[in-house]
Amino acid sequence: MLLLLAIVLGGLSLYLNKDWFAGDNIHIYHRSRPARAALRGKRKDDNPDINPIIFGFSHRQKLTSLKVVVAADIETNKYAHSLWYLLSDSNSVPTKDFTYGTSIQGMHPSIKGALPDPLEPGVKYRLFVETASLKAAHEFTPEPRSN
Repeated sequence: MLLLLAIVLGGLSLYLNKDWFAGDNIHIYHRSRPARAALRGKRKDDNPDINPIIFGFSHRQKLTSLKVVVAADIETNKYAHSLWYLLSDSNSVPTKDFTYGTSIQGMHPSIKGALPDPLEPGVKYRLFVETASLKAAHEFTPEPRSN
């Protein structure tokens, strides 16, 4: 009877902790905070109405593709206009976080010389990222700049 109870409890434990056996996935988060004056550079794509947005992952990811689109556009159009689209041919460096619009080592714009479009406060956007074997999406809405 005790052996049967141990087996049932072991099975219940495995069931409750089934994510141990699940495949890897990408967990994306974002934060928005005012840029420090010393680090604030004037880029052409900066929007003075929003705080810079920093994206991050739970683990370092070697990205092969990164794209930001307006969420409403992607819901009605499979090929929505990309505001920021980076690709890696083969040499992207594993990264844990990055700021919208900045370069990521080993990645380049999908169209040579293209700059990211500025984001607008209150508009919902969707970030798509890909690695060699994983894909993930994350929605975010830029907040108005705080002083």
